[in-house]
Amino acid sequence: MQAMIESANLSKDYQGHLALDQVDFHVYPGDIYGLIGRNGAGKTTLMKIINRQIHHQGKLFIQGKELSAKDSHSLRIGSLIEAPGFYPNLSAYENLNLKCILYGIRRPGYIEELLSLVQLSQAGKKKAKNFSLGMKQRLGLALALVGDPDILLLDEPTNGMDPQGIVDFRQIIQRLNIEKDITVIVSSHILGELAKLVNRIGIIDQGRLIKEASMEQLKIENQDHITITGNHLSQVVAHLEEHFNLKNYTMVTPTELHIFEYMNQAPMLAHQLIRSAILFDSFTVDQASLEDYFMKMTGGQDHA
Repeated sequence: MQAMIESANLSKDYQGHLALDQVDFHVYPGDIYGLIGRNGAGKTTLMKIINRQIHHQGKLFIQGKELSAKDSHSLRIGSLIEAPGFYPNLSAYENLNLKCILYGIRRPGYIEELLSLVQLSQAGKKKAKNFSLGMKQRLGLALALVGDPDILLLDEPTNGMDPQGIVDFRQIIQRLNIEKDITVIVSSHILGELAKLVNRIGIIDQGRLIKEASMEQLKIENQDHITITGNHLSQVVAHLEEHFNLKNYTMVTPTELHIFEYMNQAPMLAHQLIRSAILFDSFTVDQASLEDYFMKMTGGQDHA
């Protein structure tokens, strides 16, 4: 499948600071692609380059065609990068109508459809300055949808939202992806929520794309497992191989064992080891998460 957007050695230098460093990434039609990285890693810079807001070095391809600074392209892009842009003293309807005028859109019922898509039908006449944070973000999303984009760029769209607002926003994005066939690139520091939304991820660290993978690949690389620690793990393994036909395990270190089966029977395994006087220091069930994977790849703790 041809990538909708891809890059080769994409870089951006801000007065000697390399914000992006030879990034090669690939976004395919229908993707919900999650960008993950620390603050300042280069996520917003990458989105701004795709959105034609800033110049870049390296190559950017749109539907297989290299895009230069002067080129236009047929791919329609909507964006919600940093703060949503709207007129606070205008209503949601008036803000959307103004952008429709700028885009030359005169389609009956179009604004009402946009308001419905982002769950703002009941607030269309309300001034934007009186909106909650979640409503402002949804208005920003509606504005990004004007012109029926092929791709949406969403930079921390749920930042500051309450839990229900985050769930609502996720459901809206999933609906747009399925019903409107919109490809989405989204960044978020709420990695647990992001994992429920995306089908592919790209991890950016210090301006470099260090990992690109599907969620299916990630699950294979980052499996749930039982962790057993201690100084007598050879006895643990021998006992479990003999009595439970244990096969799927890894000795991470001489004092740490990972078991990738019997997850639902973990208490029974621990009980049998104790009954058989097999010594170990700790026995835990570790459910792998996107955050765990990010920290393993970057060696860091901040992931915004």
